[in-house]
This record gives sequence, C-alpha cells and structure tokens, in this order.
Amino acid sequence: MLVVGVLVAANLLLNRWTGPVRLIAAVTVSALLLGVLRWAGGSLADAGLAPGTLARGARWASVLMGLVGVVYAAGALLPATRSLFEDQRYDGMTGSELVTRVLVVVPVGTVLVEEIAFRGVLYGLVRRARGTVWATTVSSLLFGLWHVLPSLHLATAKPALTSVFGDSALGSVLAITAAVLFTALAGVLFCELRRRSGSLLAPMGLHWAVNAFGYVVGYLLW
Repeated sequence: MLVVGVLVAANLLLNRWTGPVRLIAAVTVSALLLGVLRWAGGSLADAGLAPGTLARGARWASVLMGLVGVVYAAGALLPATRSLFEDQRYDGMTGSELVTRVLVVVPVGTVLVEEIAFRGVLYGLVRRARGTVWATTVSSLLFGLWHVLPSLHLATAKPALTSVFGDSALGSVLAITAAVLFTALAGVLFCELRRRSGSLLAPMGLHWAVNAFGYVVGYLLW
C-alpha cells in the first residue's frame, strides 16, 4: 500500500511539473521506491537490477530497440500508417527540444521512474508475496491507470484519434479508456520481458525506444 500511495502522489506531481523540476522529482521518486523495496526486505534482484543480470538485460534491450526502430521506420514510410504519427504536440518543437526529450526527458522523466515503479519495485514485491501472475496483473493494471492524466487531451492532439473518437467529451473518455487498456496490455509485455530476461534493462530498452523513436518520427513527419 505504501508503494501505491507513493505512485499516486508521484503521478499527480509528475503530470503537473515540467522541466528540471520534473526530472528531479522522477529521480527522487525512483530512489524513494527503491528505499521502500529495501525497507520491505526486498533486494536489487527483486527489482531486476542485480549486477549479474545487467549484461543479459542490455543485450535484450539492444535487440528490442533495433526492432522498434525498424517498425517505426516502416510505419513512417508507408502511406497507410504515416498519419498515425501525426501529433499536434510536435507543433513548434525545435531540434534541440527533440534531442532533450529523446536523451533526457524520456529516459529520466518517463522510463526510469515508470520501470522502477512498475516492473521493478511493485512487480518485485508482489511477486515475492503472491507470485508472477499476481505481480503482472497488479503492475499492469496500475500502469494503465497511471496514464489517465497524460491521456486527457489525447483525442484532440492526435488527428488519427480525433477521426475515430471525435472531439467531444464522450470521445475524450473513450480515448482515455483506450489509452489505459493499451498501456495495461503494454505493461503485461514489459512484465514478461522483465521475467524472461531477469533484468529491468529489457523493458527499459523497449520502453525508451517506443517513446523516443515516436518523438523522432512524429517530429520529422509533422
């Protein structure tokens, strides 16, 4: 329950703050969650951060990032899927802002805190107490709910989604619901990568690639 409480507070703050303050908060929350894990009797192995697993996790991450890059490149080049990357949030973004998001904001402000929270500490503690199935279920459901606030304006920000859900209040609710379900399913995949690789680096690599390459392609096509 302590971990869930930290996550609720972190979700509200991280979606309110921007810039360096958000990055500092993300690092602080990550450290706090690892502290809770240690206080609860957990170890780095429970969080997927045991030194002996890092090399294997890095190999998994490298392969996954390469696969995502290929998929994104194909999606951007094909006329049938190119419109999926259009996003009004890229309007006015400069090249330096893109680099900052890809190399700083995404890995620190998103991937670090979310992976330590959901596939590291939460998954590790629940798995110790109730097993892998429970750990995957709880982690993935909460990961989906974590994305409610970031999805509030999703229906109007992405033209491809506006054409599906419209720009009404009902359309916004449907878009948020779809985002929560999609990210919950993504959470299941991330948990399975964490289990199979034995390392948090595997889902971290995939998570970073999906977000970062999405920014790059969206920026280039907008």
